[in-house]
Amino acid sequence: QVQLVESGGGLVQAGGSLRLSCAASGRTFSTCAMGWFRQALGKEREFVAAINRSGGRTRYADSVKGRSTISRDNAKNTVYLQMNSLKPEDTAVYYCAADPSTVYYPSVSEQRYNYWGQGTQVTVSS
Repeated sequence: QVQLVESGGGLVQAGGSLRLSCAASGRTFSTCAMGWFRQALGKEREFVAAINRSGGRTRYADSVKGRSTISRDNAKNTVYLQMNSLKPEDTAVYYCAADPSTVYYPSVSEQRYNYWGQGTQVTVSS
């Protein structure tokens, strides 16, 4: 089992930045690939970014590529999502998720992620 708790969401103006954090407990954090997903009101949940166990490989959705950076600190059992140049369309609940199976290349599919946090709201005003 992995317990995940997101933090760092909030209200920000367009063009601003936020850093989301996800603290993990339970199963050894460093054995899990980690992902961020988001769900806007009335829309399906979508992939945002993912990072493999070591932090050496990352993947991004086209919608956030160049504006966001995913990173992890295995000593602190925490994964981060730095988001810059935020747009109103980034408004969503952001979820952290853990995938204990994938070793090398992190998955963009939410079906691969067994553990999920409760989410943190990000609202970007225009």
